[in-house]
Amino acid sequence: MPTTPLTASLEAISSPPMHFLGRQPILDADLNLYGHELLYRSGTANEFSGEAEHATRSVIDDSLLLASSTGGEKLFFNCTRQALVSRIVTLLPPADTVLEILENIEPDDELMASCRTLKEAGYSFALDDFVPDGSKTRFLEIADYIKIDFLASDKAERYAIRSLAAGTPIKFIAEKIETEPDVEEAWKEGCTFFQGYFFCKPVMIAPRVIPQNQMVYMRLLAELSREPANILEIERLTKSEPSICYRLLRLVNSALYALPSPISSIRSAVMMIGDDEFRKLVSVALANIAGSSRSKSVTRVALARAKFCELLAPVLNESASTLYLLGMLSLMDVILTMPMHQVVEMLPLHHKMKAALLGKKSSLTVALDLVRARESGGWLETTSIQESLNLRGDIASRLYSDAIKWADMVNQIT
Repeated sequence: MPTTPLTASLEAISSPPMHFLGRQPILDADLNLYGHELLYRSGTANEFSGEAEHATRSVIDDSLLLASSTGGEKLFFNCTRQALVSRIVTLLPPADTVLEILENIEPDDELMASCRTLKEAGYSFALDDFVPDGSKTRFLEIADYIKIDFLASDKAERYAIRSLAAGTPIKFIAEKIETEPDVEEAWKEGCTFFQGYFFCKPVMIAPRVIPQNQMVYMRLLAELSREPANILEIERLTKSEPSICYRLLRLVNSALYALPSPISSIRSAVMMIGDDEFRKLVSVALANIAGSSRSKSVTRVALARAKFCELLAPVLNESASTLYLLGMLSLMDVILTMPMHQVVEMLPLHHKMKAALLGKKSSLTVALDLVRARESGGWLETTSIQESLNLRGDIASRLYSDAIKWADMVNQIT
């Protein structure tokens, strides 16, 4: 890995235990964002490992950083028995926190007493991968949610779970949902919420004529993709679409940029923040208004992807602005509901970016591979990619956490 200010400063830090941070969205039936499950693993195994208290404190630290930017959405937090009994989880805000009881935890008297105390303090509980056997049913008295793995269960097993919870206010969350037909099936079976990245997969119905306002968006994306940028043409196109102007000026005047005086024109925005930041601003405004209600949750993922890819620039020895655009464009097919090859054909992209967006190998592909592995909780793939980049796991997790916080802040502004 090339020596950069980032890598040079990191070499002096002793290597702590490796851990992974990821986040998966939980949506309602209208595909509005309800919350996130914070995915945390210590080591490479798909389970909590290592010293439990260290793991718990690490994930609470990350949770506190993320919780501050959620905007009131629920944060589902995987708990060890120790985290519940010691009540270290009380560091987390009760109104926005859902404590997940893992499937390997037994409901002994000490644990149940701690859970009742936490519930009285305002915390909610979810039962993860719940199995309706004799001992685990004790958890139903404190449960607010039951998470059902749709890949690992059949209809009969799911019916048995729902029957046990009949007559209670418990809500059901369908996990491992991969397609929108899966959502419809889970809804019919009584699930209220749905977890996974199914909504980031393109849904193509038929070829269609692109609306005039979306043609403006595509022309803007084309101009943003050129280096050097034709700022005069970007300014002209931006002015031609009032919704972009409004969001752009709202963004540039927000606390995100902390400018000394308000900006009242597109030209002033360009001169004040520079070409690269202006590219970023327009792409954020564009993504937030280009699609349907279905794409609002997608936009949040795209923003986090874009920022994470940008933060990988020193590691990959690639242009930060190129990587940012790569992350943003990686979900533009979903946002605009058109095939990726059509999106790519309309933009003057470098062949390396075209290849990465179309799923082919290039020097940029690894950035998308890494962020997708983290999104899905694919820790073995995450480890393999990070090792190939000579990138420490704890550093990658911090970059990913920073990207999520930035994306959440931008989303609240726009």
